[in-house]
Amino acid sequence: MNNNIAVFKVEGEGIAEVWEKSILELWEKGKNIKTEYDAAEDPPSKDAAVMMLVKNPFVEPRIHLAFPGGLEDLEKYRQEVVLGVHDQWINPQAGSWTYTYHQRLFGYLDKINQVDYIVEKLASSEYSRRAQAITWIPAVDPPADDPPCLQRLWCRISRRQDKLFLDMHTHWRSRDAYRAAFMNIFGFTELQKIICGKISEKRKEKIFVGYYLDISDSYHIYGSNFNDFKERFLKLQKMRKFYDKERIKSRTMRSDDPAAIAGFEYGRKLLEMERKSGKRGATF
Repeated sequence: MNNNIAVFKVEGEGIAEVWEKSILELWEKGKNIKTEYDAAEDPPSKDAAVMMLVKNPFVEPRIHLAFPGGLEDLEKYRQEVVLGVHDQWINPQAGSWTYTYHQRLFGYLDKINQVDYIVEKLASSEYSRRAQAITWIPAVDPPADDPPCLQRLWCRISRRQDKLFLDMHTHWRSRDAYRAAFMNIFGFTELQKIICGKISEKRKEKIFVGYYLDISDSYHIYGSNFNDFKERFLKLQKMRKFYDKERIKSRTMRSDDPAAIAGFEYGRKLLEMERKSGKRGATF
């Protein structure tokens, strides 16, 4: 790291642990950089280029309670990524969404299922370096107000200790570290698990979920979010243990906790309400 840029790597076992480490490093070491979205009174963002290595994406506890959203939001986002429940909201001509990640990955240019390609490629050639999918459309995205942050995902099968593992890398041009990154990681590790299962079916042998590597060119906390970040994330960090079975003492939660299961079910109910009302949400 020099005076002009901040670059760092964090690693750990699970997604809650690694996201927390990345946020603390960013807050401490990130550079002050203005953004295109700042209001006149906003301080510069905290910004860095960051690599996050999650060694075991499904180790518990998976959920960090300091991300600015609810358990229902995690379920809605999971379904948005893996099932495309919001693909019907894509309508840029009407001022609606310009993309969803599901649409770009499963229906790129309305015709290319890149996830199917990854599955087929790794089912036939586990060591291939070509199992990737992209999101950016040069003719569409540069002038958009909200172009995709995710640029590419890349997968490969590795043999470790006589077992096969599906490893996934995701590459992001820009990332709201505080408000969006945890939901991104939660959703894309769920996609990793689905791709892993599909390859297992094709190969007729067990493939295990491997590591998840997350790379951001600009990983940032917006200055407009500093007060909320201090009141939510930093206070929770000081007041609670990383994990405690008593949730009021913990800053993380198991995804199989009854409260988490109830929150996910509430998210599914909200999705059903959205389908009936046509209400739109926000992209991450």
